[in-house]
Amino acid sequence: MIRVGLTGSIGMGKSTSGKLFAEAGIPVNDADAVVHDLYNGEAVPLVEAAFPGTTKDGAVDRQELGRKLAADPSGFKRLEAIVHPLVRQRERTFLDHQRAAGADIVVLDIPLLFETGADERVNKIVVVSCDPQIQRQRVLARPGMTEEKFNMILSRQTPDAEKRARADYIIDTGHSMDAARKQVRDIIADLRQQSADNEPTGGEP
Repeated sequence: MIRVGLTGSIGMGKSTSGKLFAEAGIPVNDADAVVHDLYNGEAVPLVEAAFPGTTKDGAVDRQELGRKLAADPSGFKRLEAIVHPLVRQRERTFLDHQRAAGADIVVLDIPLLFETGADERVNKIVVVSCDPQIQRQRVLARPGMTEEKFNMILSRQTPDAEKRARADYIIDTGHSMDAARKQVRDIIADLRQQSADNEPTGGEP
């Protein structure tokens, strides 16, 4: 089973690319979706204990948590120490399930793939990218987004140029959805071809 790490900086189109892999029949484990689920479940008491006043109605208030982290960025380390082990456990469960189901390729959609060392847990890396101006326009169009917040997020992410240099494949989302869809399907075809090429032939050595 080939484990593909999918990553990309904010606004590059990573989530959309993940959906295109899923559309093509590839199982995808979305770390952002896992965190969202944890913020409505088992992570709630742990986050409240570390960041009092950041939960409401049995869920983490992401806006309030974001305000506290913006005011004191040192809190990111504490938050990661809570969330990352829970996310890793969900990832292991996903991989076990897909392996048992006979999947030949799975995608691990991890925003901070390089920053958390998750690149060491995958066989291939796909980086989603686009022109920086397109990225900026997309991000600043989001509700509640500011230049300051955008710059703070970028400061915590590995630069796009470095990500691209470390990628096995790059998806350019700066064009049409059909163009991105074709790139995803080409990557899947190439992975399957590589896998077939590496299969033992069954003949005499």
